[in-house]
Amino acid sequence: MTKLHKTPSRRGRRYALAVALVAVLVPSSATQVSAATTSSGKRATIVEAAWLEANLNNPKVRIIEVSTDPGVYEKGHIPNAVNFRWHTEFVDPVNRDIASREQFQKTARAAGINSDTQVVLYGDKNNWFAAWGVWIFRTYGHQNVSILNGGRDKWVKDGRALTPVVPSLRPGNFTATAANVNLRAFLPDVVKIAKKIDRNTKLVDIRSADEFSGKIFAPAGFQELAIRAGHIPGAKNVPWSTAVAPDGTFRPAAELKAIYAAQGIDGKKNVTVYCRIGERAAHTWFVLSEILGYNVKLYDGSWTEYGNSVGVPIANPTGTVWGKG
Repeated sequence: MTKLHKTPSRRGRRYALAVALVAVLVPSSATQVSAATTSSGKRATIVEAAWLEANLNNPKVRIIEVSTDPGVYEKGHIPNAVNFRWHTEFVDPVNRDIASREQFQKTARAAGINSDTQVVLYGDKNNWFAAWGVWIFRTYGHQNVSILNGGRDKWVKDGRALTPVVPSLRPGNFTATAANVNLRAFLPDVVKIAKKIDRNTKLVDIRSADEFSGKIFAPAGFQELAIRAGHIPGAKNVPWSTAVAPDGTFRPAAELKAIYAAQGIDGKKNVTVYCRIGERAAHTWFVLSEILGYNVKLYDGSWTEYGNSVGVPIANPTGTVWGKG
């Protein structure tokens, strides 16, 4: 892959040295981190806003916004960005599943994506669904995929340009592969971990402490619920937001490595991450898989599937029961 970056500053060189010491890939003060290879294939990269601003009209780059709040894209988006709605473009709205290979390929081609296109995703909420988008692109074999550090919020706060103009694009030729099962966990896989049949996989619950303990069923204002509160037995609670710096960018790799190592997540065992419906967990999947290089699966069924399933064990430290105050 052609390296698109400027000469690092002195600060960037010091930062790059720190990264090398922990043997992981992270964004530097330059522009784009290079990709490496893991057992699940080429890792996604992180691009900085300055690099993206310089490549808005690069025909080899396609920018995609994936925001949580409807109407945000229409009000103004990064120039030349196209809009992917996570609940239609990335999932099957009839079956609770990810978009089919054929559906996703059609969507990607309509967005002008070719096999050699560098796809850069960004969105609101610290890139929740942008990270989900990276996971989907990787699942269907598009390896040259990146995420904008800091997402939409930092782009706006930094005063960078937005436009309401929707780009007109020539169809691309991207061909989706069969779904990579090494990136996705299913209910039977997770039950094996909960029942200690699979002892080689660590579970990470990235929800809030109150969701994890069973104090609340879901954050205020969210409609997707499980009939039970609590978490999957054996899971470690590391809220997704611990990976985010105050400005919305990813924390340095050394900090990330220490945060998860404190909970016994050090890459020596496989990892499965989950949340409520999978979107926040995608952010942690990106951190653990694409930045730290661990072998990670996303359980996108998450707590709304697991907590509603019959015959599977849960942990509910608070003892909250549905329908009782």
